[in-house]
Amino acid sequence: MSEFVRFLFGRRARRRWIHLILGGALAMPYVFVGQLVVGPATDSRYVFNDLALQLLSFAVGLPLATLTAAVFPLTRPLEAGAVRSLCGVEAGLLARGPARSRAARGRAAAWFTLHLGFGGIISGMSLAVPPFAGFLTALPLLVWAGGSEFVELPGALDRPWVPALAPVAGVATMLALAGCAAGCGALLARWAPVLLGPTPEDRLAVAEARAADLAVRNRLARELHDSVGHALSAVTLQASAARRVLDSDPEFVREALAAIEDTTRRTVGELDAVLGVLRDGDAPGTAPAPTLAADLADLLRRTRASGLRVTATVGVEPDALPPVLSREAYRIVQEGLSNALKHAGDRTAVTLRIEIADGHLEITVENPVDGAPACRPGGGHGLRGVAERARLLGGTARAGAARGAWRLHVRLPMKGPA
Repeated sequence: MSEFVRFLFGRRARRRWIHLILGGALAMPYVFVGQLVVGPATDSRYVFNDLALQLLSFAVGLPLATLTAAVFPLTRPLEAGAVRSLCGVEAGLLARGPARSRAARGRAAAWFTLHLGFGGIISGMSLAVPPFAGFLTALPLLVWAGGSEFVELPGALDRPWVPALAPVAGVATMLALAGCAAGCGALLARWAPVLLGPTPEDRLAVAEARAADLAVRNRLARELHDSVGHALSAVTLQASAARRVLDSDPEFVREALAAIEDTTRRTVGELDAVLGVLRDGDAPGTAPAPTLAADLADLLRRTRASGLRVTATVGVEPDALPPVLSREAYRIVQEGLSNALKHAGDRTAVTLRIEIADGHLEITVENPVDGAPACRPGGGHGLRGVAERARLLGGTARAGAARGAWRLHVRLPMKGPA
């Protein structure tokens, strides 16, 4: 019994009733247009005085509502928002964007027609039934107070038992109104996911947007790891090396402190660029991303200042590389040197080779392992970032220990998916 009462008068039923009343309000302009057609067609000046003509005007106006919903794509998101708020339908079952395809607009138009149709009927009943039910409920009191002269009943109802049963009939009509409203609201809530739900094209668009957002997040994560991670590793080793020779080699200490200052200043600029992407999408006005052509020499100088003995062989003119390839190649070289700093330590000899072979840019970073672990616990993010960069450019990346040396080899096409 309590479930039945909740179905008729619960919070969800009341909110769906409001949704139906809203549909009736939206139907009124179309009803007025229908009256302009029905009135001259039936030679009637007062359509509102005739229930049949009112219903006919309502029937004429509904196709106009269907046409309106089919023409305007924003009908679907507006109706879906109302359904989410008032009908208790989960947001994931409803589409969010405008209806673009013909099928989606057709379903949205069908929903709009049903909403206005059910809403118009329930709104009319909500206006007519409560006063009538109130009159029936108060009929015994009116008869008792004024007699038959005060209340004149039709001949068929002029019976002594009619006033006694009138309150029961009044309550029954109100229950019938509540049942009709609850039933129509439940039907609309059931049909909403079918008519307002996302189409396969909508799901594909959402998936593509989610993939694009994930790609941007991964790119930002790679940029942060490669720039900030490399800088922290370099600064740590530079400071450590400077501390050890503080008294014996002041010149090296000055070089190390200058390298620390330059590294941190540059990293702050790169971090500002990445945060600008998060704030503004394309980070207008922020520092440009480092490239192999413009920043390789500074990278080697800062790395050597940390104590790493780097032997670099560059067999390609960096200025001739495509901008995207130059930028990603810089990050790969930076990550390779950063790995050598973190896992092999300072005073380690590192060999860097950058050359072109068979239409590919090949980057190789080698350093002796000397018993040190290939990667520290919890690490490996940088190598995954290198592999992702290579894959996005249509290339390959391999890393591993062999013959007492750790070797990172990346092969990138000069022309390809980049």
